[in-house]
Amino acid sequence: MEIPTSSAGQTAVPVVIVQKRRRWLALFLFLLLVGSMLMNLALASFLSGYVSEVKGPNEKFHSGDLLAKDKIARLVTDFTIMPPHTKRLLDAIDHVRDQDDIKGVILVIDSPGGLVSDSHEIYHKLRQLSAKKPVYVSMKGIAASGGYYIAMGAGPDAPIYAEPTTWTGSIGVIMPRYDVSELAHKAGVKPDSLATGPLKDALNPLKELTADEKKVWMTILDDSFNRFLKVIDDSRKNLNAEQIRALATGQVYTADQALANGLVDKIGYEEDVLTALKEKLGLTSVRVVDFEHPKSFAEALLGAESRLRPTDPVSRLMELSVPRAMYMFGWPTAPTYFPER
Repeated sequence: MEIPTSSAGQTAVPVVIVQKRRRWLALFLFLLLVGSMLMNLALASFLSGYVSEVKGPNEKFHSGDLLAKDKIARLVTDFTIMPPHTKRLLDAIDHVRDQDDIKGVILVIDSPGGLVSDSHEIYHKLRQLSAKKPVYVSMKGIAASGGYYIAMGAGPDAPIYAEPTTWTGSIGVIMPRYDVSELAHKAGVKPDSLATGPLKDALNPLKELTADEKKVWMTILDDSFNRFLKVIDDSRKNLNAEQIRALATGQVYTADQALANGLVDKIGYEEDVLTALKEKLGLTSVRVVDFEHPKSFAEALLGAESRLRPTDPVSRLMELSVPRAMYMFGWPTAPTYFPER
C-alpha cells in the first residue's frame, strides 16, 4: 500500500481516529469501577453501623489454676473515668454479676478519677454486684477522687487494700474553668452573646463570673460534693459524717495517711487481696480472669485509631466552654473530647 504524499512531496502523517465504540467502552468501565467503589463504601458504612455494638467482654486467663472451675474476676480501672472506658467497665461488671462460676471480684484501681456522672454509674453497678458477690479493693499507684469514689462501690463489708506507695483521697469536685477576660480586654474583644436568660452565658470565659453566677454553680458542685460524702458515709463503717467532712478538703493522702485516717483498711499488694478473698470464699484453687473487649467492625477495618477520630478545630474550641463536673485529682489542661461509646 502506498503512503499518500502531499503536493509538496512530503510524507503525510497518518491520523488515528479513535472509534466511538472504544471510547464508550472506556467510559463504561470507568463508571463501573466508580460504582463498585461507592457500593463497597456504602456496604462498609452499613456493616459498621450494623455490627458496631459488638458483644463482650471476653474472659482472659490471668493467673492461678487454669483448670480450676471456680473463678475470681479482676475488674481493672486503670484509666481516667470517662467514655469509652466507662461503658466497657460497666459491661464487664454486668458479665461478672451474671456468671455463677465467678465467685468473687478484685476491683483493681489505678485512676485519678474522672467525670462525676461516670464515677457514679460505676459505683452504682458495683453496689449491685457486691450485693451478690464479695468485692475486695486493690489500690495501685493512684486511686484518688473518682478512683476512691468507685472503691466505695465494693460496699461496707469490703476491705480496701492500698499499696505502700498509693496516693488516694482527693475527696471533692472540680469544674475546670478559664477566665481570659483580661486578655480579651487587652485584645479589644468583648463578649456580646445573645441569650434568653441572665445565667445562660454564665460560664463565658471572656467575662468574669458574677457573685450570683458563682452561687448558682457552687450549688450544683455542692450537690455532687455532698453525694461523694454520703457515698463514703454509706461505705465506711469506721468513719462518721463529721470525720469524713474533715478529710474532704481535696487533699491527696499517702497510703500510711489514708490508713491512719480510716480511708483504707490495710497496706498490701494485689496478691494479698487475692489470698484474703480466697480465704473469705473458702477456696484453695481458683482461676483468676481478666476481660478484654472484641474490636468493632470499624476498629478491625480501620484500626484502633478509628474510635478516636479527631474533631475539627471549631468543635475543640467549643469544648472549652462546656462545663464538666469532675471527681478528679489534678487539673485538666485541655478540653475533654469523648470518643464514640
